[in-house]
Amino acid sequence: MKLMGKKDNQIVFAAEIDESLANALRRYLNQVPTIAVDEVEISKNDSPLYDETIAHRIGLIPLKADKLVNEKTTVKLRLSSKKEGIVYSGELTGGLKVVYDKIPITSLKKGQELEIVATAKVGKGDKHSKFSPGIMFYRNVADVKIDKDCPQEVINVCPQKILKPENGKIVVEDNYKCDMCEACVEVCEKKGKDSIKLIPTKELVITLESFGQLTIEEIFKKSIEVLKKDLAGVSKKISK
Repeated sequence: MKLMGKKDNQIVFAAEIDESLANALRRYLNQVPTIAVDEVEISKNDSPLYDETIAHRIGLIPLKADKLVNEKTTVKLRLSSKKEGIVYSGELTGGLKVVYDKIPITSLKKGQELEIVATAKVGKGDKHSKFSPGIMFYRNVADVKIDKDCPQEVINVCPQKILKPENGKIVVEDNYKCDMCEACVEVCEKKGKDSIKLIPTKELVITLESFGQLTIEEIFKKSIEVLKKDLAGVSKKISK
């Protein structure tokens, strides 16, 4: 495994892993439970947006629980605003914290009001995207084969800027960055040459990104745990 980059909410790494397993882990991110607003009671709404639109926007605001939550957990959140301007997610108050406090909900003019009571509960992303803790995507690492007669023009057309001249040849600086867009291949084809070949390898570049409810490590570990549990259940039934 090779770590290629890490941020607060994202990690990128390369690993030799079967695509079917990577896809299973990707799908099982939505089996990791998180908490999100499920019901919204709007007692006053003078804003230009419909009640349904505001409820939908509030439901998609990522929430973070300070304490452990379970499937029976429900938490009340309130929003009361009379100020002129944009109403932001950070104005929600209650037993949960919003991950991003500058998500616009709606706007109010002078004299307008918005009164909301929201109920959050635990759920999973396979039922609704508001419960999804993050996303995962991957691509194959490319083995880039370059012939000696490769035209120099390919250096400038590469979006990733990974091609450079060296001792009269064109070499690849970092094949992990190649996303196989084939811009270099197209240049060669226009000149009637077959100088570059992009061959997918068994190694994958995997990107995992958190929406903020859980850390990247928590999402990855919990998705593996749920997958293992389900595989154990399948194995048990098969062995009977």
